[in-house]
Amino acid sequence: MEPQNNTQISLFLLLGISEDPEQQPLIFGLFLSMYLVTVLGNLLIILATISDAHLHTPMYFFLSNLSFVDICFTSTTVPKMLVNIETQSKVISYAGCITQIYFFAIFVVLDNLLLAVMAYDRYVAICHPLHYMAIMNHRLCGLLVLASWITSALNSLLHSLMVLRLSFYTDLEIPHFFCELNQVVHLACSDLFLSEVMIYLATMLLGGCPLAGILYSYSKIVSSVRAISSAQGKYKAFSTCASHLSVVSLFYCTLLGVYFSSIVTQNSQSISTASVMYTVVTPMLNPFIYSLRNKDIKSALRRLFGGKP
Repeated sequence: MEPQNNTQISLFLLLGISEDPEQQPLIFGLFLSMYLVTVLGNLLIILATISDAHLHTPMYFFLSNLSFVDICFTSTTVPKMLVNIETQSKVISYAGCITQIYFFAIFVVLDNLLLAVMAYDRYVAICHPLHYMAIMNHRLCGLLVLASWITSALNSLLHSLMVLRLSFYTDLEIPHFFCELNQVVHLACSDLFLSEVMIYLATMLLGGCPLAGILYSYSKIVSSVRAISSAQGKYKAFSTCASHLSVVSLFYCTLLGVYFSSIVTQNSQSISTASVMYTVVTPMLNPFIYSLRNKDIKSALRRLFGGKP
């Protein structure tokens, strides 16, 4: 195959989850349903936290940001996939692919960082309850979210520029339902050493450091909860972070599942299917996890729709 300079490339082909024509209507209906549930559920969380004065606290400020990021995260990949199925086309333009890589990288890192910020918020609330409002003031909350956005944007820009400098072969089939960075990089005919080092370092820093922060926060939370004498006090303390812990477990377990499945199997279609868990299913489930066991969110949603709290 002849290498082609990246400036001459006009399109990539997204092979999707399945190439079986009979499965396309089922995949379309399934992904459309999950996408609509994701957008509606997270939008309701945002509206509830904005409209209800009782939810104007750091925890719900971070939750509304997470819901917004989840909407954007899913919107980066699913709409294009639905359009391709509906038009029976696998094409995505070169510019569209780079754009998808950029925004996907922003929102996946933002998810990581916001989950770490929320873990810190729960750590302060449980381990330092008397100083909670003094520590988690509006300025610090705003700075934590702003720092997360800036870090994610710079990391994403770095990866996008890295892809732009690569040259590719004429075979530009991506065995995925979106332009996944690692898949696109391995289509290149350029020397990949620098690119792979950058991806590895970014994964370790922006994936490993937030996870380490979450684990540290929860180790301190567990120690504080164990020191509480009453069973009711322990339950109340733990219930304030149970939803966040569920979301963290779901997000990181699915990410690690995709990572280990890519090591164990070379079947790209299996990896693509596994990726659905953290790109689509996790953002869809987050609103349910936060609302089903949360009386404040339930009350805010009832007030939002004109019912009695």
